[in-house]
Amino acid sequence: MKTKVDRILGAVLIFMLAVMTLDVLWGVFTRYVMADQASWSEELARFLLIWIGVLGAAYASGQRMHLSIDLLANKPVRLIAALIILFALAVFVVGGMQLVLLTAELGQTSPALGVPMSLVYAVVPISGLLIIFYRLPDLTAPR
Repeated sequence: MKTKVDRILGAVLIFMLAVMTLDVLWGVFTRYVMADQASWSEELARFLLIWIGVLGAAYASGQRMHLSIDLLANKPVRLIAALIILFALAVFVVGGMQLVLLTAELGQTSPALGVPMSLVYAVVPISGLLIIFYRLPDLTAPR
């Protein structure tokens, strides 16, 4: 299951990075060649960067490529996994869902693309769920 999630998440990240690259190139082309930048290109690049950064952190966590805290390096794996899960649950999932629901309730949309901001912020709870998914096996890991 982890391998399948890794492949899908990796492919999504690669796709978003490719779209962001093309979007930035289009923005530069329209700004300097056509002397009138496409109004949506900067906003799309910003939103893609947010999604790539937050989903990339979840992917890095799953690949064990995330930054480590040396203070906890000698602690049991289960303790560290439990702390990460609690943090991801409280901050990413619960806090992220509150943010998504609040922006949906307020009806906020982005100025250039008209995308609901709740869709942009949805990456936070999604990433939290992925981090929890990646850390759950560590709770049952042998000492």
